[in-house]
Amino acid sequence: MQTQLISPTSKELAEGFLIHISPNHRETFEVGSFIVLGRNSQCKIQIMDPFASERHARIEKKSDYFVLRDLQSSNGTLLNGVTVLEAKLKDQDIIRIGQSEFIFSFLRDSKATALHRVSKNPSWNSQLKRLPFLAQSQLPVLIGGPSGSGKEIVAQTIHRQSQRSQGAFVSINCSALSDSLVESELFGHVQGSFTGASKDRKGAFETARGGTLFLDEIGDLPLALQPKLLRALENQQIKPVGSDRSIHTDVRIVSATHQNLKKLVKSGKFREDLYYRLNVISVQVPALNQRMEDFEDLLFLFSKKMRVKFSHSSIQKMKEYSWPGNIRELKNTVNRASAIFPNQDIEIEQLLTLIDSFLEKEIESSPLEIVKLPMIKQMEKEIIIKALIAHNGNQRQAAKELGMAKSTLNDRIKSFQIDARSYRKSIYKEHYS
Repeated sequence: MQTQLISPTSKELAEGFLIHISPNHRETFEVGSFIVLGRNSQCKIQIMDPFASERHARIEKKSDYFVLRDLQSSNGTLLNGVTVLEAKLKDQDIIRIGQSEFIFSFLRDSKATALHRVSKNPSWNSQLKRLPFLAQSQLPVLIGGPSGSGKEIVAQTIHRQSQRSQGAFVSINCSALSDSLVESELFGHVQGSFTGASKDRKGAFETARGGTLFLDEIGDLPLALQPKLLRALENQQIKPVGSDRSIHTDVRIVSATHQNLKKLVKSGKFREDLYYRLNVISVQVPALNQRMEDFEDLLFLFSKKMRVKFSHSSIQKMKEYSWPGNIRELKNTVNRASAIFPNQDIEIEQLLTLIDSFLEKEIESSPLEIVKLPMIKQMEKEIIIKALIAHNGNQRQAAKELGMAKSTLNDRIKSFQIDARSYRKSIYKEHYS
């Protein structure tokens, strides 16, 4: 279980930034003690927009928060799609004045913020623009999309823009836990309810009280547990393992899957009633190769963070690749470049080391690369071992981090004769100590 309090602390509130986003331009303004927006040239942010008033709106810093005020404008000020006169601002709020759009953020990095809020791909961008509206609802959201496409980032964005943003964001990966542990992770347990339960433990529903519960890979939820989850959602009550006492819940459910739940329903592997209970609002995240308009921006974002530089020719070559591991694979490729080629410009020949498919394709046409093969394989083996250590031998989680299919990782482990079991810890020690 992963708990994230992603609302800003009072320390983070020391700074606020307003990010102006247009199709071809992004600009970041520091709010300071206050900032005025409007058409008048005396405004700190001058908006050349015929639908904006001379002095349209003001953002002011209070002791531990920022407040947005409409200055009696002609056409109103919208916050997350709702007209407001005065409102307390949260991280990632969208402010719209006339035809101009701004993002309020506690982070200066406008590029990173904007990449999760706008896209150059028209279809995906239209879905992103809907997020502030659906975030205000309390209805369940089902996020679909291939592994590594950024479904959890979308879930976090929904949480940040919701009325529950001050609560916790709790993430549960339904595929990473054994059948015997999932129920305890979701609903909690009482001391002595099973071997290893040495004390009472809150589950995800209780930990996320007042916030958002994110159920990742919901398609992997054991069939036997699905009726219990359905009852929890319908009755807004849970019963910890080993307890006779029911507890009232207060969470918003956001779930995600890379699988086709409709097919799972037809095959009897997923309950139809639970599917319709979760799929009230849906968001479909595209694969990276379906939004290649954003490729260079994403690459720049990851490269800037890891201080890696790719040549123009290598970037063009990377754009020819299908990226089956999606954004996660791209991020891991940049991280791998930082580790293997520190302080070097990445050229096309170095992509052979960084991306598996390039290696397999190019070895046949580049005999000289065969000399590099033992070194490359040793590096790959070390990277796999590090991932297994980081995830206590959990191959599914390691494969997710490495941006490859679990079956591919399993083949690599066998090829390198790695004993994955040697990196496991006691599951009860890990979860209940």
